[in-house]
Amino acid sequence: MKKQYYVYILTNKNKSVLYTGVTSNLERRIFEHKEQFVDGFTKRYDTDKLVYYEICESIEGAIEREKQIKAGSRRNKIELIENFNSDWHDLFSDL
Repeated sequence: MKKQYYVYILTNKNKSVLYTGVTSNLERRIFEHKEQFVDGFTKRYDTDKLVYYEICESIEGAIEREKQIKAGSRRNKIELIENFNSDWHDLFSDL
């Protein structure tokens, strides 16, 4: 089975913060965010709602895509989310 990598966007309950990350195990990583296992940005801003993700076939591709998303404007990130998940549903339960 080929390994997959994920680029994802999290938000908080008010949708005031957007966080973009990359991982090789999406379910585990989002669980870590939700349980606030690691100090940092997502813990500080209570950012644990998975609203967007995409699958990449290589870590290099995932990192490149993460950089593209991070370099974009907030508006671009919102459009990406709304095209994928128009009601901003927490996708964690769907994993």
